[in-house]
Amino acid sequence: MSRSRDNVVPHAKVRSLRDAIRKVKLAEVERTDVVVDLKESERARLELLAEELQDVFKEVPEDDDQFSFQIVAGNLPRLWIDITSHVAMGRDKRVYRFIKDTRIGRTVILETPELEDMADCITEYIAERVLERERAVEGDWLTKRLKEAPRAEDPPAGAPVEAPVPSVRGLWAPFAAFAIGLLVGAAGLVGYAWFANPLN
Repeated sequence: MSRSRDNVVPHAKVRSLRDAIRKVKLAEVERTDVVVDLKESERARLELLAEELQDVFKEVPEDDDQFSFQIVAGNLPRLWIDITSHVAMGRDKRVYRFIKDTRIGRTVILETPELEDMADCITEYIAERVLERERAVEGDWLTKRLKEAPRAEDPPAGAPVEAPVPSVRGLWAPFAAFAIGLLVGAAGLVGYAWFANPLN
């Protein structure tokens, strides 16, 4: 017994022109790897990666100048992300290598032949750098405000300056000196009277 067409759920297939164009370009690069100069092949793959990240690059705040986002040709074509990190192709020219220079040397953040995986990794890296910059700016602003803020012991501008209140120790000091003076004077008089009129 066959089902009627009304009971059949059609299979929905989502098509993306952007994905199709990317696949065609990637296939062209694959074919030209053998007959075209390897440098051109490397640059073509980096251009595909840059196109994949184009929307991410546009979302970076305009006042954030730490990123470069440009392909620089040379003996080894590179897609520079910022001043310390770039993407280059591996030895087989089909593997993307995301490299960062640090104080302890060069580090490979990710090495993969998959374009999407590399694009995701770079997107996360850019997000981390943007947040780091925002935290640094916030810290600088807070430090500046703390330096400019008046201290608790400093009176506000224009307020009358009050005389300092003497401490308890400061009040007793003159009386203590006076009492000691009296004792010394009395002892002196007793001593004088003792030696001046000795008992027979």
